Amino acid sequence: MKQQAKQLLFRLLGKHPHAVVVSFATGPEEKIRGMVDEVRRLLPDRRHFLAGLEPLPLIEGVTPVSLDAGGTLSLLAQLFRALRRCRIGMAPVLLGPSSPLRRAAFLFSPTRILAYNGNLERHHLRIRTAIASWLFWRGVPLDRIWLRPRWLGWLTHDHSSIPDDPQALEGRPPHPRRRRIGILTPFVPWPLSHGGAVRLYHLIREIALEFDVYLFAFREHERLEDLKPLLDHCSLIAMVSKPRYREPHWSTLLPPQVREYDSPPMRRLVEQLCRQHRIELLQVEFTQLASYPGDILVEHDITFDLYRQVHDRERTPASWWNWWRWHRFERNALKRYRCVITMSEKDARLAAHASCRVIPNGVDLARFRPTPEPPGQRLLFVGSFRHFPNITAFCFFIEQVWPLLEDRFPEMTVTVVAGPDPHVYWQGSIPAIPRIRVRGFVADVRPLYEQSNIVVVPTLVSAGTNLKVLEAMAMERAIVATTSGSGGIEVEHGKHLWIADGAGDFAEAIARLATDPGLRRRLRAAARRQVEQRYDWSRISDMQSALFHEILPQRISLRLGVPADIARVREIQSEALRSSRWDPGLYLSHEFYVAVCDGAVAGFIVARKTAPGEREILNIAVTAEHRCQGIGQMLMRRLLASGEPGDVFLEVRESNTAARRLYERMGFENTARRHHYYDDPPETAVVMRIAAAAAQASFQSSSASERRT
Repeated sequence: MKQQAKQLLFRLLGKHPHAVVVSFATGPEEKIRGMVDEVRRLLPDRRHFLAGLEPLPLIEGVTPVSLDAGGTLSLLAQLFRALRRCRIGMAPVLLGPSSPLRRAAFLFSPTRILAYNGNLERHHLRIRTAIASWLFWRGVPLDRIWLRPRWLGWLTHDHSSIPDDPQALEGRPPHPRRRRIGILTPFVPWPLSHGGAVRLYHLIREIALEFDVYLFAFREHERLEDLKPLLDHCSLIAMVSKPRYREPHWSTLLPPQVREYDSPPMRRLVEQLCRQHRIELLQVEFTQLASYPGDILVEHDITFDLYRQVHDRERTPASWWNWWRWHRFERNALKRYRCVITMSEKDARLAAHASCRVIPNGVDLARFRPTPEPPGQRLLFVGSFRHFPNITAFCFFIEQVWPLLEDRFPEMTVTVVAGPDPHVYWQGSIPAIPRIRVRGFVADVRPLYEQSNIVVVPTLVSAGTNLKVLEAMAMERAIVATTSGSGGIEVEHGKHLWIADGAGDFAEAIARLATDPGLRRRLRAAARRQVEQRYDWSRISDMQSALFHEILPQRISLRLGVPADIARVREIQSEALRSSRWDPGLYLSHEFYVAVCDGAVAGFIVARKTAPGEREILNIAVTAEHRCQGIGQMLMRRLLASGEPGDVFLEVRESNTAARRLYERMGFENTARRHHYYDDPPETAVVMRIAAAAAQASFQSSSASERRT
């Protein structure tokens, strides 16, 4: 009887008695198809419609409702006309940027909306769950909508969990004479999927030439068999799974990123292994780990400055709360460390720490080699969406810059490298825009640089330095960047890259470079020269090593040689088969330094003045048991820092690749070859020279080490 009355009522109203499902095409086609397919599985006995603008995707079993382009009210009127006899039982809508069709859908059936986000999670938007509906509409992931603060324990159903699953992988055997360094990081720096991993991997690779490295990292989804590149440089990799943090981001006094990595099992693991392996120094990477004890804190960016920039733009209570929490935490955390490393002079000033060193980011010049630029107008944007400034930059580009270019340059395309799982970090569905291709994780970004003509860095909020700028410079690609995007890197506008702020200026800069190949050629050539001179990882790692030597308890000291050292120097020289055969008795009349380790002479260096403003290194040698500890580098730096300024020359056997590599890292360059210079055995000598300015720069980059000795 009730069912018959219901059918009669709907006939009187001119409606079909059976409710239908009307889905709205308000996003990318693949997302629309996924949404419609799921709704059809949930409601297989209903009639399904798909409403949207032409062209609509054709889906079997779904009736299309094509609408003419127009404003919200125009689309709403078309929906009422097309579906006037239908009773709406459900209206699935894909959330995302505001559009007339989405607004018309909400007005057409406000109580039947089934909202989908970019990850195709769904939630009914209803008055009785108004807060949850508002949060979902704002882009909060479904699994975080129902979270409650820990201090509301009686309402909390989903608690944070902290895995206690330590695991250690042994790498190369430790050397009995190497100093032992621990590095704590929030991620395993492999694969090289983002800038932090790139920096950590290359510095570990370089300092492993001198130190034994023990890496502590939070594990996420890494496959252990893929970590061999790291194990080749680390004596041990110790990991604990990352905590599953289940509290609202607004609800804690500490920043949520700090709480997210608060793991008692990791603290115990670090303490246990540092004691067991006699690790002498612990370096902590990233501000979110600054609550852990250590000797050196590496500030990849000054995080409170990043959130200050966000607050200056948004001016909301939420942006102020985020800035205030980070400012309070970071200021207090910095005071607990003996030394702080920043990426730029600006960040060093903001850190305001008594012992702060600038060790900039770098680039692997051997890996990022320039290639000829292809024809075309291909733009490249590189920036993992897990770092929110990259999302801000992408929004600025597609919403304000790209509309000024897309009609003007019909052949122009954009490739976006958004890092692993970009949809997880994007609020809603990533917009599908013609000629803009968004890619996720890319194992090797070099082919994308090779295929591009211009690299864009439209960063609006930033701290530290952007590795992607250095990579583009090394690949010899023209760059358009904002002031923020190029901050902390020694570049000049119009010489190394083009700096433009504001949508109009940024678009005009791209347009100018796209139509001026000569300008692109000049910029990219100057950019490559700049990274070669200042941003090679091998030189940057020397600064890191020098800092370690300063902080570590002294085991090695340098002093002038004295007559009592001659007998020991003679033994070292005779053991070093590749060294020169000068008479040690003559060394006292020249510039002569020895390295003392545990009370015994472990190496020496001697040089003579050959002309005004010119010196020649006669010999440098280190005992076999004290090699690979940086002693040769320390002796060389001491020599470059002493005496009158001028060029320094040396000869080295052609086959002595280890010594030649050391000299090249110090700034020496090959100048000549002397055939049959050596005997026992006979061999060609390579003559190397370091100019006065380069010698002074090499010394200044390691002044901390020199002050220690």
